[in-house]
Amino acid sequence: MKTILYVLLTMITLSCSKKNEDISPDSIYHVQSEWENQDGKKMTFSDLKDKVLVTSMIFTSCKTACPRLSAEMAKISKQVGDTDPENIQYVLISIDPKTDTPEVMKAYLKSHRFDDGKWTFIRSDEADTRELANIMAVKYKEISPIQFSHSNIISVYSKKGTLAFQKEGLDTDDVAVVNEIKKQLEL
Repeated sequence: MKTILYVLLTMITLSCSKKNEDISPDSIYHVQSEWENQDGKKMTFSDLKDKVLVTSMIFTSCKTACPRLSAEMAKISKQVGDTDPENIQYVLISIDPKTDTPEVMKAYLKSHRFDDGKWTFIRSDEADTRELANIMAVKYKEISPIQFSHSNIISVYSKKGTLAFQKEGLDTDDVAVVNEIKKQLEL
């Protein structure tokens, strides 16, 4: 009887540990840099592990592309529909950490009605921001103290942190992004 109990416990332990398999070498969860969110809390990408991530790099003082990217993220979120915040996270990443303080990021989220648990706005120092931009294939360049030129990319990452889909450009069809998010949520 003890042997059967031991075998059953071993099988249960092994089946439960399958969820915690090693993450892929190309997972965003390997990014070790520390970030600060809109509440002033420190975090790393591994804190978002096991969630589908939908990301875009923006800056709050932008008057051209960033408001459109934010509107597209909102539209995508609405099309995906209500989901448990434990399964998905929409992440805005500042490319202007000097200006985008936690207070500014929090006000930006509130003004765009991104105030539920599914939305996070983060910043880090310039070196970590550049590293992440390179990993995410986002190009940006400061062209004045208050203006940046940057790629307009929305990325979807699997629950394991691997890139599942990228959409580049503004005002393009969001159906593929929405379908990929729903697919990743089901996995």
